[in-house]
Amino acid sequence: MTSSIFSQLVLPLSLFIIMFGMGLSLQRQDFARVVKFPKAVAIGLLGQMVLLPAMGFLIAALFLGTPALAVGLVLLAACPGGTTSNLIAYHARGDLALSVTLTAITSVLTIITIPIVVGLALAVFKNTEVPIELPIARMVLTLFLITLLPIFLGMLVRAIRTQLAQRLEPKISAFGAIFLGLLIIIILYQQGDSLLGQLVSAGPTALLLNVAMMAVGFMLAVWFNLNDRQRASITVEVGIQNSTLAILIASTVLNDGTIALPAAMYSLAMYLTGGSFIVWRRWQGKRALAL
Repeated sequence: MTSSIFSQLVLPLSLFIIMFGMGLSLQRQDFARVVKFPKAVAIGLLGQMVLLPAMGFLIAALFLGTPALAVGLVLLAACPGGTTSNLIAYHARGDLALSVTLTAITSVLTIITIPIVVGLALAVFKNTEVPIELPIARMVLTLFLITLLPIFLGMLVRAIRTQLAQRLEPKISAFGAIFLGLLIIIILYQQGDSLLGQLVSAGPTALLLNVAMMAVGFMLAVWFNLNDRQRASITVEVGIQNSTLAILIASTVLNDGTIALPAAMYSLAMYLTGGSFIVWRRWQGKRALAL
């Protein structure tokens, strides 16, 4: 009963609040910026919407023998960026406007793409351990209620009461970080005796997905000759995903805590890699000033 209340009420409500906080940081101009720098946005979308899910399938097929964990890794790869990616891009001295624009656009697009990608993952990795029937209508409705709706409401508050939005946004961001930490602890506790074996499988693959896609994002940005700040933002946006959303879908729509485990492990990995990227970027900046 307690677990059901958490997954069906506490988790969705908390993510609604977190996404509302993200909406408080957005303005209509963030969506309009696609016209200002179309190449950078197109490259970011290619990395996030096409290459990232493809990498998720590849890593899951090669390294994850447990169907639920394989589906969980692909689900994670199908999720958009979140406020964490914007925060890391900011501290890494990236193009914050580009980072926010990509987060905003992918949050809208993934309402359509997540059901498609997860449905394909269930078909590829299906097993008696994993539900084959995907509740598409419920998933789309859930994504709308805990992504688009709170983002829209947050943007509305930002437009009407700018000062209130600016006061609330950092508080909600702090709440999101604390809640994610508690969420990881709960998921690990729920796995019980099978935890160690699943950690051995899910942990390295989640880290591999994170590192591989940050590398892919950086190489894409270099290949297409984006400027230094845009490279940093593309690296972060392609490599850092909204793991809380993946956990919610796994827990409330697919009703399988094992599917949520890769996202829980990823949540730990992304702070390690994101922090390392920030340190590297700051070191690069100091080195450039010294030369």
